[in-house]
Amino acid sequence: MNRVLLGPTVRTAVKVNGEQVDVDHDARVTLLDFLREDRGLTGAKKGCNRGECGSCTVLVDGRRANACMVLLAGIHGAEITTVEGLAADGELHPMQRAFIDHDAFQCGFCTPGQIMSAVACVAEGHVSDAGEIREWMSGNICRCSAYPQITAAVAAAAKEMES
Repeated sequence: MNRVLLGPTVRTAVKVNGEQVDVDHDARVTLLDFLREDRGLTGAKKGCNRGECGSCTVLVDGRRANACMVLLAGIHGAEITTVEGLAADGELHPMQRAFIDHDAFQCGFCTPGQIMSAVACVAEGHVSDAGEIREWMSGNICRCSAYPQITAAVAAAAKEMES
């Protein structure tokens, strides 16, 4: 960690995109700040920084989480997956491909969080129809209003991921 430790420190061990990381850090550091500032993983965005917009969504032990609301000290031993960790062997994840194929973004700011939430949405089995997808993706805000394309991308990727 390159940051100056000002408050009480703790040691946390986590796995980030498959890489084991053991770090001493300020007890108040959020998962989002750790990922962006200390690991250089800037896919998760700092939008509202209050857990309202979903632009910082990552997977913690396979479940979606707003990284701005999670203290790093509280997830010792967890496995974290960011949008940077989805692609494998140089191939985009089916959800990443579907977002491109369906033009499911405009400015792109919310896209990493949308993709991470969509991956979890499929894993949770909440993709039976467009209404269910919209409901379970509602924690992720798109200020450009690309919701129809996002819903289409999630539905298309779900078919590929489930087969």
